[in-house]
Parts: sequence; structure tokens; C-alpha cells
Amino acid sequence: MGSAEHLRQEILERVIAYHAEAFLPKEFIPGVTPVPVSGRVFDGEDMVHLVDASLDFWLTTGRYAEQFEREFAQYFGLRHALLCNSGSSANLLALSALTSPELGDRQLQPGDEVITVAAGFPTTLNPTVQNGLVPVFLDIELDTHNIDVTALEEAIGPRTRAIMLAHTLGNPFNLSAVKAIAEKHQLWLIEDNCDALGATYNGQLTGTFGDLATVSFYPAHHITMGEGGCVLTNQPKLKVLVESFRDWGRSCWCAPGVDNTCGKRFGWQLGDLPTGYDHKYTYSHIGYNLKLTDMQAAIGVSQLKKLSGFIAARRQNWQRLHDGLKPLADVLMLPQATPNSEPSWFGFLLTVRPDAPFQRNDLVRYLERHKIGTRLLFGGNLIRQPAYRNLPHRVVGDLKNTDVVMNQSFWIGVYPGLTEPMIAYMVDTITTFVQQFAQVGALR
Repeated sequence: MGSAEHLRQEILERVIAYHAEAFLPKEFIPGVTPVPVSGRVFDGEDMVHLVDASLDFWLTTGRYAEQFEREFAQYFGLRHALLCNSGSSANLLALSALTSPELGDRQLQPGDEVITVAAGFPTTLNPTVQNGLVPVFLDIELDTHNIDVTALEEAIGPRTRAIMLAHTLGNPFNLSAVKAIAEKHQLWLIEDNCDALGATYNGQLTGTFGDLATVSFYPAHHITMGEGGCVLTNQPKLKVLVESFRDWGRSCWCAPGVDNTCGKRFGWQLGDLPTGYDHKYTYSHIGYNLKLTDMQAAIGVSQLKKLSGFIAARRQNWQRLHDGLKPLADVLMLPQATPNSEPSWFGFLLTVRPDAPFQRNDLVRYLERHKIGTRLLFGGNLIRQPAYRNLPHRVVGDLKNTDVVMNQSFWIGVYPGLTEPMIAYMVDTITTFVQQFAQVGALR
């Protein structure tokens, strides 16, 4: 072993020792220790992977990215997994790829429509707007918080070309109905799988039903790279288009630092360029640079090994909350799994019933004062957000349930960093709050 390699091994061993000392478990003190809705869960091996990649000083996509893309695609049983710098960028890439002229009569054109829901995260919607397309909003179900498919057929107009939906808080939407409609009308289907990694529908992993799917590796998500995202597809044509939009819009598919993968770098004639113009500087699309670093990918390689345990912990935490809060179902509507699905839960969503003796904000403020983190269901009703008030769009039916979620719903955490005492504290705190209002009502 050379001296440099010996030093490398010594550094990595010291990283393990550092993690053991620097990240000791902390005692949970109810009402004092914060109970967050999400967070990074990592160990010494994750840090070793990060430092190992940094010692290469290969600061763009490299060997760890290639390994992660290969292993992640294998996890899904798909041909292609394409890393990028965030889940939001993954959504942008997935939809932008469908605007490519190389898709012929299936190319999305400005003014074409994309069906979605208004009860969601902005960057599920934003790529539609950013590409000059028109969103068509449908309402959601209050039990699953996913699209109400009863209006889906009615929503399709002469310019409808795609459906782009997220699996809300890890709960799959009705893929049987949505996929059947997409196939019947030859619509593109994009699954925003950012909150649902590991969820299944009819025994099949979400992220494998659509033409394209997206995943996020932000610290709140099922596995993390700090930042990071991924586009999934089984179609080689779409893989090439996503790569092009991710890598400056170029025609070349060489990896960073690699030349002449195609074997004729100076043998192409494209557009109005002269014959032999360098293929590495030939552009087929108006693209971006949305790659991630190999250091991020290295963390992902390590985290992927823990995914099954993370998913199991999320499901267990969700079930403990559900069981503990079930006695409060007369004032709090509890979430329900979509039929024929096994969710990979991102959070536990509660809706304060209209006849409850308190408001959503009363309960949220109480929990926050008691160090329990809460979040609303992202943008609530997005068309009521300042950024989208003048957005060209269509609404099919009403958005009654979307407004209910905006006004009466919130969620608490289920992520693997939560311990059993933390879950019990959440249940006890919510129960105490509800009982206080019940006692006041009884006195009246």
C-alpha cells in the first residue's frame, strides 16, 4: 500500500471515530427536546463515503454517481436513474424532456394542458408554468389527500397532453384509475415520487408506473444526499432527453471529463453548424446545468443500504400515531392509506373537523409551544398563493376539499429519527389539548 493510500485509510478510520464522539445520542426530555417533523438520519459509514469522495477531489459527477444511478435503477427494476441537484430540478427535467421536438407529435407545446392538483408542493406545479403549459386542477379526497379521480375523465380537453401528480406524504394516488385514463387518451404520466420512496401500489413500487418519475434526497426525505434528486424512466429515448436538459441542453452524452463516447466527436452535422463541429458543444435543447457533486452521490450510495430500515421505521411510527390518536377521531380526521397500497409515509396528516371546539391554528400553536414540530400540507390551495393568483389555468369541479386542507389540516413527523418516547409524547400532548377543550365544553 502506497503512502497516499495508507493515509487515506487512516483518515477514513478517524472519521468513524469522530462520528462516534461527535454525534452521541441525546437524552429526550419531553417539552424540552425538540421533536422535529423531519431530519437527516446518518451514521459513520455515511460520513466515510462523503470524505472518501472528497479525497478524490472530483468535484462534479463521478464514480459514486455512476454507482448510485446503477443501484437505484436496480432497486426499481428500471433501466435508467438520472441524478440531479434536487427533487425540484428532477420535476423540471422530467416535464421539460417532454417538450423536446424529438418526440414528434407527442411533444408538449406551449398552451398544452397538464392535469394536476392544487393541494401540493409548488415544484410539482412549477415546471408546467415554466414551460408555458396550462395546469388543470382537480380536487383531492380528504381521507387519502390524493387526487379525486371521479372528475379525471371530465378534466380532459382537446389540448390535454399530460398528468403530473405527487403521491401525497408517501401515500400512493389511485394509480389504476390514473394510468388507465393516461393510456386511454395517450397522455404522458409523470409520478412525483419525492415523498414516497419505497411505497407500493398493487405490490409494485411507485415510481415505476409513469413514463417518468422523480425522487428527492433533501434531508427531510427517505434517504438524503443533503441536496439531490433523481429522474427515473424505463424509456431510453426519454433518458437521453433528460440527460440533455440536465447537461446544458447539449447533444453529447459524454460523462464529465470524458471525450468521444460516440466515437465520432468531430463527425456530426447538426442544425446549421458546419460539418465536424465539436459534438461536445452542440446543443439540441435550451437546457440547464442541474448535475450534483460526487460527494453528494457518495452519501446516497451509503444511505441506499439503509432504505428498507428507514421505510420500516416510518411505517411503524405512523402506525403508532394512528393507534394512539384513534380515540380522538371525533374531532381529528386521521389519514387513510389508499386502497391496494402500502405507503412509505413521509408524515402524519391530521385534519381538524369542522365541528371541533378548536381551530387548526390553536392546536398547531399548542404543539409548537410544546416543542413538537408541525407543517401544513405544503401550499394548501396553490391557486390562492400570491405567486399563482394570475396563473392561466382550468379548474374542473370545485376545490372544496383542497380548501379544507388549506384551512384545517397539518402534519407531524414520522421520520426514523423519532424514538418511541417521542411518538408517545406527541400522542399525549395532542390528547391533553383535546381533553382540555372537552372539559371546557362539558362545563358549559
